Amino acid sequence: MNSPIHAPSPPSSSSCSYNRPPPCLSPGSRNFKSPLLLPLTIRTSQKMYRCSGGHVEASSNTNPLKNYVMGRSTSGWFETQPLVSEQLVRRRLLPVEALATPTVQDLSDTPLIGDDKIGVLLLNLGGPETLEDVQPFLFNLFADPDIIRLPRLFSFLQKPLAKFVSVLRAPKSKEGYASIGGGSPLRRMTDAQAEELRKSLWAKNVPAKVYVGMRYWHPFTEEAIEQIKRDGITKLVVLPLYPQFSISTSGSSLRLLESIFREDEYLVKMQHTVIPSWYQREGYINAMANLIEKELKGFDFPEKVMIFFSAHGVPLAYVEEAGDPYKAEMEECVDLIMEELENRKITNAYTLAYQSRVGPVEWLKPYTDETIVELGKKGVKSLLAVPISFVSEHIETLEEIDVEYKELALNSGIEKWGRVPALGTEPTFISDLADAVIESLPYVGAMAVSNLEARQSLVPLGSVEELLAAYDSQRRELPPPVIVWEWGWTKSAETWNGRAAMLAVLLLLFLEVSTGEGFLHQWGILPLFR
Repeated sequence: MNSPIHAPSPPSSSSCSYNRPPPCLSPGSRNFKSPLLLPLTIRTSQKMYRCSGGHVEASSNTNPLKNYVMGRSTSGWFETQPLVSEQLVRRRLLPVEALATPTVQDLSDTPLIGDDKIGVLLLNLGGPETLEDVQPFLFNLFADPDIIRLPRLFSFLQKPLAKFVSVLRAPKSKEGYASIGGGSPLRRMTDAQAEELRKSLWAKNVPAKVYVGMRYWHPFTEEAIEQIKRDGITKLVVLPLYPQFSISTSGSSLRLLESIFREDEYLVKMQHTVIPSWYQREGYINAMANLIEKELKGFDFPEKVMIFFSAHGVPLAYVEEAGDPYKAEMEECVDLIMEELENRKITNAYTLAYQSRVGPVEWLKPYTDETIVELGKKGVKSLLAVPISFVSEHIETLEEIDVEYKELALNSGIEKWGRVPALGTEPTFISDLADAVIESLPYVGAMAVSNLEARQSLVPLGSVEELLAAYDSQRRELPPPVIVWEWGWTKSAETWNGRAAMLAVLLLLFLEVSTGEGFLHQWGILPLFR
């Protein structure tokens, strides 16, 4: 698949039609029974038009929070007449219950702190800190049903299969972690982000405590929750450290939180809200633009550098069948960053691709490795990689991008290579995260509502339960990925071949577990399940 390359906008561009997937949730992601945010009378959509390189892009934005007709000139987006009154746009949104009553309550009058103890829970993936941690970390990863999804009938084999896969992949993974210093720096960097966020909140007169909860390694989310309870937190802001929302990243962590909350009376009573994505925030966009601008200056001819956004991939079925907004948010995020760069007179060509795919399933395209080879064939000589999914350095930036993709680029004819560092504790970024937390405080415990004055993400503020109900309604049975083999017959035939092969593997594992004999036990792979 050819990757779309966005050329710099000329001084004047001709008009012709060009469509790309709209930055909005697919219909499959909106199957909830009642609107969480607004009365239907103002839930209209907006059209955005973008002129770039002789093309006009039209896309629909179903964000109900700001109903404007928008357009874009070569210098940026401009707004035309609002579809709803200015008074309505400026009004704070109310919970659904409040909308049904004549009493009007302005949430801007709600005290931010009062006698409450404020907590912020940062959610992240986690990573092995030593080489000895690699295999148990992988086990935790593959034991998650969102990573390896088995039919419900065979769910009891989740842990045996996770054990098998983690032991199989551990040697190769250890090589990768050894090449970046013997372990992932993710925990250290996330702890540093938490501390800087705490300082920023206190500087803004919000004395909050900040906690770190990892999905697959220490400190686990469960450990963070226990500390939150010991500290007597009464209002909690949940902040996943993923700029864009996906049911496979933020969604997985929220599903875990949902199960924890349901089983604990203290947590049931504790008010909370979730900031599911924040890629559209001005501080984040400016921080990313600052880093890109700085790295471009390191090239001999900055204006000739291709800006290469590389995002973590997800299975295509998550987007097309489960309504995951990840792809739409990622594309909008890149557009917003490039818009900011254009405002700074930086009009480099750019493209977006997806990395880290695994297995014989179709993931979001274009793929990063294939795109790098393609760019080399097209004569691109200077490439600046931008890890757009990550705010901390870890294995996918330090080893996959810095080592594997750099080597691939140089072997493909690209002569100059650069990489934008992860945001880490960049001051503008941290200050903006603190602002996001403060802006969410009036809505802790309320229905999914948000501040109309700021740019809105495609996934609005809300509680864990609301977000999962609205944007992850199929979380119990995510769609199985479609098997696509390079040499295969039809996609349907290969899908059934893949299912038959999976059933055979599951039957083999069942016999191994039930009899306690076989090559997996002889190799010592499944001794814990005898």
